[in-house]
Amino acid sequence: MSDASRGAASGGADDSPATRPLRERVARRLRGRLLTALAVVTSAVLVAAFYYPVGTVLIEAVVVDGVATLAVFAELLRDPFYFGELARLFAGESPLAVARALLGPDRRLGIVGFTAYQAALSTVASVALGLPAAYLLARFEFPGRRTLRSLTIVPFVLPSIMVAVGFVATFGANGTLNRVLGALGLPPVDLMFTLQAIVIAHAFYNAPLVARVTTAAWESVDASAVETARSLGAGPVRAFFDVVAPQVYPAVLTGAALTFVFTFGTFPIVLALGGFELATVEVFVYRLVRDLNYAEAAALAIVELLISLGVLLAYLRYEARNAVSSRGVRPLPRKSLLPSTPTARELLPRAGLAVYAAVAALLFLAPLASMVLASVTGGDGALTLDHYRFLLDRQRTGAAFQVRPWPAIRNSLAFASASTLLALPMGVVVAVLTTRRYRGRKLVDAAAMAPLAVSGIIVGLGLLRGLVFGVEIAGWRFAATGAAAIVVAHAVAGYPFVVRTVAPGLEGLDRSLIESARALGASRARVIRDVELPLVWPGVVAGAAFAFAISIGEFTATVVLATGADAYTMPVAIERFIGRRLGPATAMGVVLLVVTGLSFVVIERLGGETRGL
Repeated sequence: MSDASRGAASGGADDSPATRPLRERVARRLRGRLLTALAVVTSAVLVAAFYYPVGTVLIEAVVVDGVATLAVFAELLRDPFYFGELARLFAGESPLAVARALLGPDRRLGIVGFTAYQAALSTVASVALGLPAAYLLARFEFPGRRTLRSLTIVPFVLPSIMVAVGFVATFGANGTLNRVLGALGLPPVDLMFTLQAIVIAHAFYNAPLVARVTTAAWESVDASAVETARSLGAGPVRAFFDVVAPQVYPAVLTGAALTFVFTFGTFPIVLALGGFELATVEVFVYRLVRDLNYAEAAALAIVELLISLGVLLAYLRYEARNAVSSRGVRPLPRKSLLPSTPTARELLPRAGLAVYAAVAALLFLAPLASMVLASVTGGDGALTLDHYRFLLDRQRTGAAFQVRPWPAIRNSLAFASASTLLALPMGVVVAVLTTRRYRGRKLVDAAAMAPLAVSGIIVGLGLLRGLVFGVEIAGWRFAATGAAAIVVAHAVAGYPFVVRTVAPGLEGLDRSLIESARALGASRARVIRDVELPLVWPGVVAGAAFAFAISIGEFTATVVLATGADAYTMPVAIERFIGRRLGPATAMGVVLLVVTGLSFVVIERLGGETRGL
C-alpha cells in the first residue's frame, strides 16, 4: 500500500513529526483559553436565564401597549396603598408635612413600608437569636460542637413552605403549643396570621445564618492580640470591646444585611402565616400576576428589586472594605462547657446559655417535631397513618388536574439534579473569576451575586413572560417548557451558594503552589483542574449539596412557572394540600424533610467543614 493510500485509509490524518508541534500548540492554546470560554458560556447562561428575564420585567413596567411610559411607576408611587405617607411626598406635598405624618400615631406605612418594617423586625430577632449561638460555638468546647456547627446552615435551606406547615402545626389553633397549654390548664395562644408569627418564622430561617457567619469571624480573632491587651492592663470586658468586638461586628452586620434582603423578599412564609391581611410586596406581585395585571406587577417588582439591590451592593462594599485575612491567626482557646470552678463569673454565662438553649429548642425543633407528629396523628390526637394513606390514594385515584405525590417527588428530584448540574460549573467559574486580581473584579462579583437580591417571583415572572411565552429572533420563535424554565430558575437561585462555598477556599490557597505549576508549563485551566479544585473539593461538594437542597425546596419561582401537573414539585404540592387539609400537607412535608436532609448527608460524608456560607 502506498503512503497516500495509508493516509487515506487512516482518514487523511498526518502524524508526521513536523505537524505534532503545531497540534500541540493549538491544543495548548485551546486549553489556555478554556477558562475564558467557560466564562463566556456562564455569562451567556446568566444573560439568558437571569438578566434577560429581569429585563423583560423592566420592559413590562415601562412599555404599555407598545408605548414607552412611566405612568405605571408614577401611579404606583403616588398610591398610598403601596407607599403610605410617602405617597404624599411623591404627589408633591411638603416633605415637612409628610415627616409629621410619618411620626404621628395614625401613620400609614403602605405595602412597601410594611415590608421594610417586618424585614427590620425579623433582622433584629435573627441577630438576637444568632449571637448567643455564635458565642456558644466559638467560645466553648463540648461533644457534638462540630455537628451542631454544621447544622446551623440547615434551617436556612429548608423549604420555606415546609417550615410554614411546621409553624401551623405548632402555633395553630389546634397546634402542639395550644394542646400543651390546654393540658396545663392555661389559656390558648393565637399566633396565626399575626406579625409575631412571621417574625418568629423568619428568625427560624436567618438566626442560624447570623450564627454561622459570626462564629467564623469569632474563630478568626487572633488570641495574641487579646493577650497583648490583657498584658497592657485591660480587663476581660475592655479587651473584648477593644479587640474582639471590632473583629466580630462586621460579620454581624453582614448577617444582618443578608437577613434584611432575604426577609424583604419573603413570600411563602407570609403567604402561609400572614395571608393577604399582612401581605408583603412579594405577595402582592404574585397576586397581580395571578390577576394578569402584568404591568403593575412588573412596576412593583422593580421597586422591590431596587431596594434589595441597594442593600446588597452596600453589603458587598462593606464586605470588601472589612475583609480580614485569617491566615496564620492563632484562634482563641475554647473553654469547657462545664466550669472547672463554680464561681458566679463562670456560672452566669452558662446559665444564660441554658435559657437560650431552651428557647432555641422551642423555636428550631418544635416546628419540625410538630409537623412530624401531626403527620401521624388524627384530629382526636390518636396515632394514625391516614394522612400517608391519603397520599397513596391520591396517587392511585387522583384526576389528571390534581396534584399527586409521586409526580411531585419525581419532578423535585429531576429538577434538583438538572439544576445542580447547571449551577455547579457556573458557580465554580464565577468563584474563580471573583478571586482573581484584575480591574473590575468588584463589578463582576456584584453582577454575579445579583440573584441573591432578586426575588424568585421576579425571575419567575420574567421567565414566564419571556422564555415560556416565547421569544421571536430573526423570524424564528423560541419557547421553553415550564419544566425547563423551572430548572433554569432553580440554577440561578442555587449557583450563588456554590460561589460562596468555593470562593473562600480559593482565596485561602497558597499562591506559591499555583505559581509553581504555571512555571512548570501548566495552563491556567490545567492549574484550576489539577491543583486548585482538588484542594477546595470539600467546598465544591458542599456547594453542590446547597444547590440541590435549594432547588428541592424552591417555591417562589416554581409556583409561577408550574403551569401544569407535569411541573408540580413537592413544595407546590404542600401549598395545594395546606389550603384544604393540614394532615396530608404535613405528611408531604415529612417526605420533603427526608429528601432535603439526605442531601446534607453529602456535606458531612464527602464535603466536611467548609468556609463561607
